[in-house]
Amino acid sequence: MTQPSGMALEAHPRPTLLSDFILGSQDGLVNVLGILLGLAAAAASSKLILVGAFAALAAESISMGAVAYTSTLARRNLYLSERKRELEEMRVVPEMEREEVRVILRNWGYQGEEVETMLKMIEAKPKAWLDLMMAFELNLSEVSAEQPRNSALVVLAATIAGSFIPLLPFLARLGSIETNAIVSVILSGIALFGIGWYEARITLGKIWINGPRMLLIGLGSGFAGFLVGKLLGAY
Repeated sequence: MTQPSGMALEAHPRPTLLSDFILGSQDGLVNVLGILLGLAAAAASSKLILVGAFAALAAESISMGAVAYTSTLARRNLYLSERKRELEEMRVVPEMEREEVRVILRNWGYQGEEVETMLKMIEAKPKAWLDLMMAFELNLSEVSAEQPRNSALVVLAATIAGSFIPLLPFLARLGSIETNAIVSVILSGIALFGIGWYEARITLGKIWINGPRMLLIGLGSGFAGFLVGKLLGAY
């Protein structure tokens, strides 16, 4: 049986890598930008701004990496649990499982004798039968044993990289705190648009939709830090 395109996409690691990269880089950038703007608005010193930003970088990157690991591990454990249950049902109640396969095949447009012919072909390959049920009955994608670790590393690295972007003007000491904050916003905006551009390039998205959307979401979140710092600084 020719494998449906949807199943091939589910097993491909690229979507997971993309989502991990976007999650880490956007979160790190926005988190540090919000803290920088908040402290700058509260009239904090350059030293305090850098200390707060690096503390946030360390805590956020480790936290994001840990969350990526535990959440991906949970998805793997769920997949293995459902796989075990599906195997047991194929052994104990095979006719019920056959009917579920018929439903899937009819949804794909197979009718009449075609359904029974395809069913016999699938039954002859237990692994194909199991993979079919996991992907198209339970809508679960396989999670490899290495994926929790890989996701954690990608998210960790992307969070650190994203966090450094708004920090660059303060590390370079380009000018006053206000000047550094303005340059930080500009660099962050360019980076956020670039993340949206990259997403659009390797998906079905559109550059002039994904880019501005990422830009607005990121800078909007960072601006919230500015408002909080301004408000608290007034008191």
